[in-house]
Amino acid sequence: MNDFIHSLRDFNVISIIIRMVLAVICGGLIGLERETKRRPAGFRTHTLVCLGAAMTMMTSQFLMTEGWTTDPARLGAQVVAGIGFIGAGTIIVTRRHKVKGLTTAAGLWVSAIIGLAIGTGYYEAGLITTVLVLIAEILLSKLEWYISSKAKKLNLYIEYTETESIGEIAEEIKKMGVGITDIEITRTKEAEGEMMSAIFSLYLGKNVKRPQLLLQIQAIRGVLSIEEL
Repeated sequence: MNDFIHSLRDFNVISIIIRMVLAVICGGLIGLERETKRRPAGFRTHTLVCLGAAMTMMTSQFLMTEGWTTDPARLGAQVVAGIGFIGAGTIIVTRRHKVKGLTTAAGLWVSAIIGLAIGTGYYEAGLITTVLVLIAEILLSKLEWYISSKAKKLNLYIEYTETESIGEIAEEIKKMGVGITDIEITRTKEAEGEMMSAIFSLYLGKNVKRPQLLLQIQAIRGVLSIEEL
């Protein structure tokens, strides 16, 4: 068994094919999870990033065996640094000051690292990391949602009709037994020609239920729309 694994680490046609196929599978699995959630970088992007990283390391090994370079990690280091440009393209800040795409960017970066590991023949690390990434993205996302749903702190983006409405909204929220720790006015009608809005940072009391609170705030006079951040 050890001899077989050792032979796969050698630089030959069979090991090259196995590395490229594994890179496609590992990158594709991570990208498939992102694809199901309609993220900017999905199945194809993760697959190509992982495959490209693996190809980079195999090229480095080829150059070393041919005597053209003595540092096989040089090209791989450029992948680690360069993948940040692709990852940055998936991160956006919405008009509600909400950051999206961080998990996708991290997934692309990890896909590149997995590709580098597989490209060098470090199959075990690449496969184990792929499994752990899938666990983090699928299972831990549910845990993250559960923790956030039980959190006492809440940020709400609220659009309202008039400048005077914000004071009335704040008073009504306090009457519900909810503390207001901060109010950030994000847009004005005069500046952008849009409805006025603000981000309310709230602290929920013991008996306050989040779904019921959102419905009560939505019913306040002057509130046009509400979104949890």
